[in-house]
Amino acid sequence: MVILTQLLILAGVVWAAAYWRLRTGVALFTAGFMLFIVTLTGEFRFIPWILFGVFALLYLADDLRKDKITRPIFKAFKKVLPPMNQTEQEALEAGDIWWDGELFRGNPDWQTLLGYRMTQLSQDEQSFLDNEVETLCKMVSDWQIAFQDKDLPPEAWEYLKTQGFWGLIIPKQYGGKGFSALAHSSIVAKLSSRSSVLGVTVMVPNSLGPAELLLHYGTQAQKEYYLPRLAKGDDIPCFALTGPKAGSDAGAIPDTGIVCKGEYQGEEVIGMRLTWDKRYITLAPVATVLGLAFKMYDPDGLLGGEENLGITLALIPTDHPGVEIGQRHYPMGQAFMNGPTRGKDVFIPLDWIIGGQEYAGKGWQMLVDCLSAGRGISLPSSSSATSKIAYRATGAYAVLRKQFKTEIANFEGVEEALARIAGSTYQLEAARVLTAGAVDLGVKPSVVTAIAKYHMTEMARSILSDAMDVHGGRGIIMGDRNYLSTGYMSMPISITVEGANILTRNLMIFGQGAVRCHPFVFREMQAANNPNEQQGIDEFDSLFFRHLGYGFSNFIRSISLGLTLGKIVRKPVSGPVGHYYQQLTRMSSALALVSDISMAVLGGELKRKERLSARLGDLLSYLYLSSAVLKYYHDNGEKASDLPYVEWNLQNNLFLMHKALNEFFDNFSPRWLAAILRRIVFPYGLKFKRPNDDLDHQVVQAMLFKNDLRDRLTQPIFMGDENDPVGRIEHAFELVLATEHIARKVSQAIKKGQLTPARELEDTIATALAAGILTQQEADDYLAAEHARLDAMQVDEYSKAFIRGEFVQRQCEANEKPSDEKGQAA
Repeated sequence: MVILTQLLILAGVVWAAAYWRLRTGVALFTAGFMLFIVTLTGEFRFIPWILFGVFALLYLADDLRKDKITRPIFKAFKKVLPPMNQTEQEALEAGDIWWDGELFRGNPDWQTLLGYRMTQLSQDEQSFLDNEVETLCKMVSDWQIAFQDKDLPPEAWEYLKTQGFWGLIIPKQYGGKGFSALAHSSIVAKLSSRSSVLGVTVMVPNSLGPAELLLHYGTQAQKEYYLPRLAKGDDIPCFALTGPKAGSDAGAIPDTGIVCKGEYQGEEVIGMRLTWDKRYITLAPVATVLGLAFKMYDPDGLLGGEENLGITLALIPTDHPGVEIGQRHYPMGQAFMNGPTRGKDVFIPLDWIIGGQEYAGKGWQMLVDCLSAGRGISLPSSSSATSKIAYRATGAYAVLRKQFKTEIANFEGVEEALARIAGSTYQLEAARVLTAGAVDLGVKPSVVTAIAKYHMTEMARSILSDAMDVHGGRGIIMGDRNYLSTGYMSMPISITVEGANILTRNLMIFGQGAVRCHPFVFREMQAANNPNEQQGIDEFDSLFFRHLGYGFSNFIRSISLGLTLGKIVRKPVSGPVGHYYQQLTRMSSALALVSDISMAVLGGELKRKERLSARLGDLLSYLYLSSAVLKYYHDNGEKASDLPYVEWNLQNNLFLMHKALNEFFDNFSPRWLAAILRRIVFPYGLKFKRPNDDLDHQVVQAMLFKNDLRDRLTQPIFMGDENDPVGRIEHAFELVLATEHIARKVSQAIKKGQLTPARELEDTIATALAAGILTQQEADDYLAAEHARLDAMQVDEYSKAFIRGEFVQRQCEANEKPSDEKGQAA
C-alpha cells in the first residue's frame, strides 16, 4: 500500500507538472520533496526512489546523457531529416512568428492577444479616406471600366499620381504618405468596393513591389532616387516573378543574369546580361520601372565567389535598351493593367541589383520576407470589401424584394444564405483588422498572412455565391446597376495570386507553420545542420529533451482537457464568451499533440501527405480566425449586438475544427494510433455543432434594418448616391424602412375591407387618400418608397450595337434617340 501511495504521488506530481508545464528542475525538486515527506511518514520503498533517481541522473549528468543518449539520437535524426533546398530554407527563415506561435504550442496566453494594441486610423489617414479616396471613387464607373474602356479613365490615372496613392507605405521623408498598415488596408478596401480594377491598381505598388523592397533592402542611393519618384507617381512600378515555365515557384525560374563585362554610359563596367520571359505581371503595360527576379550566375568568377549565386532582384527602367513590355492580358473580364515582359541579353550594371552587390543571391528571402506583410493586407482587404458590399446590399435587397407578397428575407431558405453572409463578413472584418494590426506592430507574420490569404479569399468567394443566389436574375445581368458581378468574377483572380489556394492550403500554412511555429523543430534542424558536430550535439541535447517534455505535456493536457471538455481551463474573461476561450485552448492543445506525433511518425513524408497537412493547417487557421473574432469583439466594447455574430463564428469554427481532426484521424496511419489519438482528443465523440436556426435568425436581423453594427461592419466602403449601384439600393432600403408604418396601415385597411386594391399602386393610394386612410404626406412618402423599391429591382438593357462593343455608334445613337440605346429597365 505504501509503494502504491508513493507511486501515485509521483504520478500526480508528474501529471500536474506536465499540465502546468513546469520546468524539469522544479518538477524534480517537487517530486523529490513529496517522496521525502511520504518516506518520513511511512516506510521506505526502493522502486519510487529508483525511478526518481534515474530521471534525476539523466537530468543532472550532462556529459553522460549527451554521450550515451543524445549522440546516437542526433546521428539518427540527421539521417532521417528531410532534404531541403535553398528556396525552402529561405522561405522558412523569412517572416516572423506571432500569435500563430501561441496557438500552435497548445496553451495560448489569451491575455497577450487581448493586450495587443488596437490600431486606429490617424486623423490624416481618416481624412484621406473620407476625401481623396471618396473623390477617386466618384471619378470612376465600374461598369464603364470593365465593359467599355477596359481601363481607368485618364483623370483617374492622373489623380492617382498627383494625390500619392502609390506612395501610401513610403515614409514622409521620401515624399510618401507614411500610412499605417490598417490605413493601407482600409484604402484598398474602399477602392475595391467601388472597382476591383481601382483596388488592384493601388494595392500592387503598395504591397509586393519595388517600394517595399527598396524600403527594406535598397541602398541609400536607390532609396533617394526611386522612392520620391514612386511616391509622386513619376515612376509606375511593377514586379516580375511569374513565368510560363515556373509559375510562382521562384526556385524553378529559368530567367538568368550572367555576370560579364559590358558598356554602360560609355564605360566598360562589370554587370549582368539578363534574359527573361515573364507573364501575369500587374501594371507591366504602364510601368516605367521593372522589378525583376532572376537567377544570377558568375561563370567567369568576375565577382570572386561561387558560380551559382542564386535568386537576385534588380530594378530596371522599362525604357532601357532591350526591355520589352508586351501587350495586355485580359484576366477574367477584369480590366486592370496586366501583361508580359521579356528581354534577351539585356546588359545592366551591378548597382541596379536591389541592395547592391551585397544582396546578390538573396532575392528569394527578400521576396518572402516582404510578402509576409503585403500578403496580409492586399488580398484580405479586397476580399473584405466585396463581402461588405454583399452584406449590406444583399440584406437590403432581401427587404426590398418581394415574392408571394412577402419580403424574401422572411423565407428560411434565404435566411440560411443570409446568415452565412452575415457571420462570415464579421469574421472577415475581424481578421482584416487583426492581421493589419500585426503589421503595424512591426511583425511580418508569414504563417498568419498565408492563413488570411487563403481563408479570406475563400470566404469571400462563398459569400458572393450566396449573394448571387439571393439576388437571382438581379445578380447575373451585368450593367451600371450590378454591384456583384465584377466582384464575383474577380474572386478567382484573388485566389490565383501567389499560386492557387490549393498551394496555399496544402503546402504553405501547415508546411511552414509546423516548422516555424513549433518551439523546437526548426532549431533542432538548425542544430543538426551545424558543421561543428559537438556544437550541434550540445544544442540538440537541450532542444531534444525539452521537446520530449513538451510532447509529454501536450499528451497530458489533451487527455485532461478532453475528459473535462476544457472546463478546467481558466477563462481570460467573464461573461458569455468565456467558455469559447476554453474550447479554443483545448483545440490548440490537440493541434500541438497531433502535429508532434504526425511529424514523428511521418517525418519528411508529411510534406508529401498534403491532404493530411492541409487538415492540420485548417485547424490552425480556424484557431486564428476564432482569435480574430474574439479580439474584435473585445476591442469594440463587447457590444450585445455583436454577441450573436461571435457565437455564430465560434460555433461554426469549432465544428470545422472537429471535422478537420476527424478527417485527419480517418486518413492517418497507423490506424491503431489514429484510433488512440481520436479517443484522447474527443473521448465523448462529437460535441461541437453548427449554429442552429435560431442563431442564424439572430445574425440576419442586423442586415435588415439600420443600426450601428451594420454601419460599423461595412466601413469603409463606397456607396455613392441613389444614382450609384450600391447607393441606389441603399436609398430605396432607407425609404422603405421609413415608410413601414404606412405600408402596414395600407395592408390593415385592405384586410378590414376599408380599402380595395386597384390594378395600379397609384390608384390604390389615391383611394386611400380620398378615404382619409392616408394623409397627403403619407401618400407621397409611400409612393416615393415604392417607386424607389421598383427602381432598385430593375436590371439594365442595352442596344445590340453596344453589347457588340460599338461604343462610337452608341454615342451617336444616344445623341439622336436615347431610348434606342438604353431603354426603360425591364
